[in-house]
Parts: sequence; C-alpha cells; structure tokens
Amino acid sequence: MARYDHDDQLTELESNIELTKKIEYIHSALRVHFPFLEHISVAIYDAKTDLLETFLHSGDEKEALTHYQSRLSETTSLMEILEKRHPRVIDDLSIFTQLGKPHTRIIKAEGFMSSYTMPMYERGNIVGFIFFNSRELGKFTEEVLWQLDPYGHLIALLVINDMNFARDLRAAVKTARDISHLRDDETGAHQDRMSRYARLIARKLADHYRFSDEYIEHVFLFAPLHDIGKIGIPDQILLKPGRLSEDEYSQMQAHTLIGRQLVDQLLQNFDLETIPHTDILRNIAEFHHEAVDGSGYPHGYAEGNIPIEARIVAVADVFDALTSRRPYKEAWSIDDAFALLEKLSGEKFDGQCVKALIENREEVEAIQQQFKEDIVG
Repeated sequence: MARYDHDDQLTELESNIELTKKIEYIHSALRVHFPFLEHISVAIYDAKTDLLETFLHSGDEKEALTHYQSRLSETTSLMEILEKRHPRVIDDLSIFTQLGKPHTRIIKAEGFMSSYTMPMYERGNIVGFIFFNSRELGKFTEEVLWQLDPYGHLIALLVINDMNFARDLRAAVKTARDISHLRDDETGAHQDRMSRYARLIARKLADHYRFSDEYIEHVFLFAPLHDIGKIGIPDQILLKPGRLSEDEYSQMQAHTLIGRQLVDQLLQNFDLETIPHTDILRNIAEFHHEAVDGSGYPHGYAEGNIPIEARIVAVADVFDALTSRRPYKEAWSIDDAFALLEKLSGEKFDGQCVKALIENREEVEAIQQQFKEDIVG
C-alpha cells in the first residue's frame, strides 16, 4: 500500500527562492537532528584579489559578521585547512577569542564554543568556506560529521551553482560580442576594476540600504554586463573616433534599451526568468545612464526612480573610464576624477555612491594596482 504522509523537509530547495532562504531551510532541517547547531555561514573567495568575503548566514545570533572581507593568505587558520586538504574541527573556540579580529569578536560575543569548517572546491580550486558553529563544547563528533558532511556539500553545490549562473551569463555575452566583431574601449581590466568599485560602493552603503552580502555579490557579478546593449550599435557609431552627431548620439543612447531587451531574451532563452536577483542585471543594463537630476537616459528618471544598483554602477563605470587611458585620451589622476565626481554629485551621480568611493581611496588604489590597464587599453 502506498503512503504519502512523509514531509520532505528540503522540498523548498526546488522552489524559486533566494539562496539565503535555501540555506535557512537546510539549517532548520539539520536542527531537528542537531539542536546544538546554532549557526551556519558561508564565505566566498575571489582568487584574483585573494579576498575572502562574507556571503550567507543562518542562525539565531544577535550579532552576525556581514559585509566583511579579509585576505585569505593572511588568515593562518584557514590557510592550514587548504594546506592539509581536510576540513577542520575545533572543540573549543576560546583559543581564537584573544586574536582581536572581527570574526573572533563575533565568536566571543555570541558565545560560540565549537565549530566545523568545510572548504568549498570547484574543479580543485578553492571557492570559499562553510562554517558550522555551536554554543556547546565538543559537539562535532565523528558520528555527527558523517551526517553533517552531505549537507555541507549540498550547500557548496547550491552556492557554486548560483555563482556560476552569473559567470556563465557573462561568458555568453562576451562570446556574443566577440562573434559580432564589435570592439569598443572596454578592456577586461576595465571590467575587473569597475565591478570591484561597484562592490566596494555597495558594501559601504550596505548598512544604510540594508543590503545583504548576497545582494552585494550579485552587483559585483552583474556590473560588467552594464553595456551589453552595445552589441546592437553599428560599428561606424561605436568605433567613431570623433564627436557623434545628434542622430548618432541618439542611436548610441539606445544601447540601454537594447541591453534590457538582450537580458530579457537571454533569461528567457535559458529559462532563467524567475531566478532570484536577475532584476539587478535588468536594472543595471537599462538604467546605468540615468542621472539623479532627471537629465539622463533612456527615460529621464530622477533619483527616486533609479534603482540603487544602477546608481552604484554609474559611479563605478565613470570613475574607471576617467582614470583609464584610451586611444583618444590620457588617464586622469584619482584626484581629478574624484573632483569631477564631487562636482557632479547630486546632479548626475548619487551623492552617497560618490562619497562611498571617495572615502575609501586606499581600497580604490589597491584595485587599480591589482588590475592595471593592458596594452590595448
């Protein structure tokens, strides 16, 4: 006789919800068997900059570590995990609470006493870490770990799949541009820099706008696709060395609407329309040339109607365009670029976005040093 009374606790993983919610469902299922498991968090790794950044978390803690990054190579305890190629169990976290770093402050404040850390790999390359924490000593026994490991790998697969969606979309667009033989003044280094400026701005505004780390990461992933619509602009306009005529400029402006159409088509063709966070991509493509005083295009929206991710990308993109050498101009200094952004703050650009970039010059310089302009640029 067939039975239909079993309640699948993880069925929500197949629904159209954000990754954070999926991790929360996994956490809830685990706590049925492991009530001592008070916290799960995920940090992802950017190999190009050696930065490990907070991404997701689930738990009942009052104080969570968010919007935080550190260099993996300078984090000795995590580097040991990579060197040994094994996950790590700590039965008493008090050994770390005297180090004075932000994550150890959280550990102490929340009273976490033991932990299990799993590295996440994709094709042999480290992509991040999963942290399981408990407020009880010595809870991660071998028997517990045998049951916990499959859930850890499930979390890793969910995170990697989510990240790969955005990266695959970016790769598809780059391929389309190459096939179309379109060339503009955007280099790979430009995209690396401007996307990291966008992430920097989003991170600094996170408390004000209550951005999640998941949101910030998707701004970073989608920022390089802001000019996807240039695929549809004719060469004689896109590559014209001189000043554009009024009609040509009007056609160039159309790349924002073309970009939105291409994004919609890509998402539809790949059956990805309902994937969480795709609106971030749509908004970046369509609205990144709007101005907060309403003088921008394609719609002439003013600040309140311009999505914040588009305002962030606008500042990041223009700053890098100013400070990059191009065939028709020399690179501006950081001081000169900052001065222009300040002058146009509240007029063309969002004032908070401009301030977030200018007040973090040290990080801006580090990005420039890491991703120097190539010969083409």
